[in-house]
Amino acid sequence: MNKTFGVIGGDRRQAELARLLAEEGRTVWTSGVAGCPDLPAQAAAADVVILPLPLCREDGILNSETEALPTSALFRRFRPGQLLLAGQVRPAQQLEAENCGLTLVDYFQREELTVANGAATAEAALQVAMEHLDRTLLGMECLVLGFGRIGKLLAYRLHGLGAHVTVTARKPADLAWIRAYGWRALETGRLDGALCDFGAVFNTVPSPVLGRPLLAQLPKGCLCVELASVQGIDLAAAEELGLPHVWARSLPGRMVPAAAAAAIRDAVDYILKERGDPV
Repeated sequence: MNKTFGVIGGDRRQAELARLLAEEGRTVWTSGVAGCPDLPAQAAAADVVILPLPLCREDGILNSETEALPTSALFRRFRPGQLLLAGQVRPAQQLEAENCGLTLVDYFQREELTVANGAATAEAALQVAMEHLDRTLLGMECLVLGFGRIGKLLAYRLHGLGAHVTVTARKPADLAWIRAYGWRALETGRLDGALCDFGAVFNTVPSPVLGRPLLAQLPKGCLCVELASVQGIDLAAAEELGLPHVWARSLPGRMVPAAAAAAIRDAVDYILKERGDPV
């Protein structure tokens, strides 16, 4: 028997995900998804329930554009035996699900999805930067804070556009790889005195990196693009210093939802296949 799918909450990528699944001939019900039919009972009763990425925007509150629903209340709508899938599940929500006897799988722990999401974020970050800059990236000194998935992919794309790329990292091995790619390497914790030439700074580190003293060393007009869910750039200080800035969170869902939805759909299919379930 073909499985039914419930898509609950989220942003534009959840709407695109529901569309993709329906186009493939799957039975899909949606709830709390902007622009889609609101069928909470059917969606909550589906064999496979796909919850948002991230699962929560605030502590204990489902990530949804249409309602503020505590996850504790949401989980009580489900029954043991259903497969619940969500992204970036916090320990508190994992415990809530376990206490209800539910199987909750974090699809964002899958490497194929995090890589695809990183690529989408990097591409969208370039679009954000271009929309806020009055000059091209060609020949511009650009700083990427952090050498994780997004940092690597973003640096690669900036280099391809002709920017002069500097990347920061904490580990000696990462610093060596940065140099091997032909980029300038800086230690993340030793930026004092090295910031005077940049036209754009992109942060991917979800912890404080650029506070007011360091921001004051950036040139006037340097664009600060914050990509992390937790600010690594003190954007309030950037505002006070007159630096152009943007907190570009959840870029895949906002700017490339179709690509982001396809990556989630693929991850869901891999999870089902690995469980021996038909897709």
